[in-house]
Amino acid sequence: MTIKELAKKLIPSFLLNIYHYNLALLSAVLFWFPSKKLIVIGVTGTSGKSTTVDFITRILEEAGNKVVSNSSIRFKVGGKEWPNNTKMGMPGRFFMQKLLRQGIKEKCNYAVLEITSQGILQYRHKFINFKTSVFTNLTPEHIEAHGGFENYRTEKLKLFRAAKNTHIVNLDDPNSDYFLKIIFPQNAVKKWGFGFKGLDLLLPDSNLKTIFADNILELDDGLKFSIMGTEFNLNLLGRFNIYNALAAICVGLSEGVSLDICKRALEKIKDIAGRMEVVVRKPFTVIVDYAHTPKQLESVYKSLQGKPLICVLGSCGGGRDKWKRPILGKIAKDYCKEVIITNEDPYDEDPMAIIEDVAGGAAGKAQKILDRREAIKRAIRLATPYDTVVITGKGSEPWMCIENNKKIPWDDCQVAREELLKFIN
Repeated sequence: MTIKELAKKLIPSFLLNIYHYNLALLSAVLFWFPSKKLIVIGVTGTSGKSTTVDFITRILEEAGNKVVSNSSIRFKVGGKEWPNNTKMGMPGRFFMQKLLRQGIKEKCNYAVLEITSQGILQYRHKFINFKTSVFTNLTPEHIEAHGGFENYRTEKLKLFRAAKNTHIVNLDDPNSDYFLKIIFPQNAVKKWGFGFKGLDLLLPDSNLKTIFADNILELDDGLKFSIMGTEFNLNLLGRFNIYNALAAICVGLSEGVSLDICKRALEKIKDIAGRMEVVVRKPFTVIVDYAHTPKQLESVYKSLQGKPLICVLGSCGGGRDKWKRPILGKIAKDYCKEVIITNEDPYDEDPMAIIEDVAGGAAGKAQKILDRREAIKRAIRLATPYDTVVITGKGSEPWMCIENNKKIPWDDCQVAREELLKFIN
């Protein structure tokens, strides 16, 4: 057990809360409360946060704005960007306040921030002046860390309590009503909702502005859909990316950006690192995705059902969310022609024990290969031109986290390309 883990067990929770709150205040004071000079948009939910942050950033930039942003994928300050190597969607308070201050120095007028439940739990969102909050979706994740799904959902809700101007909600999510019911004095909050046209929706608020995707088509090389008669053509895979686009479009419209500018910005995007990223298309397709929860994994597989799937997966976060491991294995068994279970981020847990937990849900169908490179190599050698190799769990993450807080440099996309070249040659 690390010193940090021991401290969490021994120190009363109220003292930890005071500690985290005071750090948040100190960091804001140190950098002169930078968010007061920015229009700040926070994005929360279980899935799609990083992609939605990217979409919003591109829409605002297309409209002529300068943006500072953070996500699990990258940090961006105006024209400068660099990968997020922290393995944290929302880094610490001093980092976040410093990033916002850098945005002001670069004359940014918007900040678009990925907000995680763990970040909220540790007050990393405090003393950030949010104008807009965006809710993408909610499924069980970090349940053990939060002590239950209700606590997890409550942490997400705190972003909406902090954003007292505009709330944007995925109406197709079963938890949407929970996020729409927040009432502030004088009914100051403007509310936007998005979803797919044709679904049975209960709209609880007559003041709610809505946009819906219609005429949805999933193609081999992208997505097509319409909003209020405007057709969008995205160069991205995955039906769930339409939801991410809708969330971003709501932000754009709420900030006075036209639908045409939103369309122009989104159609320029070729890929999102580690999110349904097409690594190669020939002699067969290889895709890398960050999916690491049951809902995410099933969404990825459903989006790729046109061809037989050869799937490489594991269960990230050793010591956490053990409940989901056999479920991941079962989903892979149900959707994939071949299932290869391998190592991801075991931390201090026995990696083979994690693999066995996942394999338990695959009912004997899975191959178990501890070495992740060997697992990817095996998948590539099993593939035919008719197959799609799907590598999930790490996405664009640059590290594999093992025991004693050690990190091994890692890149699923690079390893897949290297093993494919060896296979071809």
